[in-house]
Amino acid sequence: MTNAAEKSPLWRLMPSSLIARLLIVMVAGVSTAQIVTSAIWAGQVSSDAKQSLSESVRYLALSMASTVQYFSALPDNVRPIVLDQQREIGGSRYFLNLNQNPITLPEQMSHSLRSLILEEVNAVLADELGVNDVQSALVMPEHAVVFTNGTLLTDLPDRWIRQSLVLEPRPAPLLVSQVKLRDGSWMYIATLLPDPYILDKTRALTGERWLSLLLSLLIVGVLSVWFVRWQTRPLADLAAAADAFGRGMDHAPLQDSGLRELDATARAFGVMESRIQRYMTDRERLFGAISHDLRTPITRLKLRTELLEDGQLQQEFNEDLDELELMVKGALQSVRDSDIHEDPHAIDLSRLLQKLARDNTLAGHPVTVRIASQPNFIGKPLALKRCLSNLIDNAVFYGERADIILEANTSHLVIRILDNGPGISDDDMKKLFEPYTRLAHGRHLNKNGMGLGLGIARAIIHGHGGELELHNRTTGGLEVRVVLPLSN
Repeated sequence: MTNAAEKSPLWRLMPSSLIARLLIVMVAGVSTAQIVTSAIWAGQVSSDAKQSLSESVRYLALSMASTVQYFSALPDNVRPIVLDQQREIGGSRYFLNLNQNPITLPEQMSHSLRSLILEEVNAVLADELGVNDVQSALVMPEHAVVFTNGTLLTDLPDRWIRQSLVLEPRPAPLLVSQVKLRDGSWMYIATLLPDPYILDKTRALTGERWLSLLLSLLIVGVLSVWFVRWQTRPLADLAAAADAFGRGMDHAPLQDSGLRELDATARAFGVMESRIQRYMTDRERLFGAISHDLRTPITRLKLRTELLEDGQLQQEFNEDLDELELMVKGALQSVRDSDIHEDPHAIDLSRLLQKLARDNTLAGHPVTVRIASQPNFIGKPLALKRCLSNLIDNAVFYGERADIILEANTSHLVIRILDNGPGISDDDMKKLFEPYTRLAHGRHLNKNGMGLGLGIARAIIHGHGGELELHNRTTGGLEVRVVLPLSN
């Protein structure tokens, strides 16, 4: 089966969990939709704001031009008197002043609409007043200089500005324009925008907007996790049932989930499970019956062989019949040892391995056990005992000794059985699990073996969802590695 991660580098970044993948897709889709709609909405808001602001600023500039025209028409000796009255009494939305030279104002407002406002004001003032010397700026009150000596607006008496400008509770930006009059003086006029805080309102993607987007994503993420876990729980139950069935353990019946596709899959799995169980039962019964029935003709053939007069021919017939009987016994043993009908229980593997080591030590075989960790494992005790006993017997018989190491991590436990034998070639290692396969080294040491032990051991390990591996050691000898999952 081809790994999807090998097809595209993009899949390497994707998590392996279905819940995580669905969550990523849903959150990415909602995020994209939110960002696109917010961008469209922000563009519309910005367009409407520009149009509205342009119209209101134009009316404000016309009013400023009328004020400048009024003061420009006053006699030179009357202007200071009118300015003082305007400051003390109020009644105007503008703060006015006369300076001999223009004041350099700091440009501290970096709003995207600043250029629109200033260009509109300068154009209207220049057109209405018929002058070219017009300077405008947007400044905050604390940075607005009103006199050529550097006096700030905030340094003036409150009664001079409270009638026209808003400084509390939150200062608003000021539109300051300077127009050169016919006598060479500069009229200084400061005012608030039609909506003092309109620059803040025209920011479509404000902090509050981003906060609402994040809250939406959070809510969608939580609901997605809950919904996906709820909908995929039947898949987890189906996987657990398949795993239990593969290990020969009972499992609770699969419940209907209400999802048509998943229920159809669960029903198909139930039908498949029934068929396989029926097939395995029939196969075991048929195989046992055939093996048992074969003993009768073998016995009759042996009796008839005794009637042969040719001694050489009689010996050859007896050898063939003995070999045939041995194969029948091996087949029965294979079925009996690999198909062990027992319920899974908690197994203390460290205790089991130490007991097997003591039994071999009493028989004169050097066996050591090192327990690196003591995991809790659920399995078939008798089957595992036969499997491990077979592997340890092979190690001490063919490899002179057995050193056993029990290790575990969060997902698997590993039992390593090391011996000091000659090892196995790569070609022989591939076919060693096949029935009735024996190597020259094994036949020399044990002529009565049948070559079924490793196949039976691997079948038992596979029945527990694990793997049985063989590796040649770099220092010489063979390492038999039993890997069992802890998720059972």
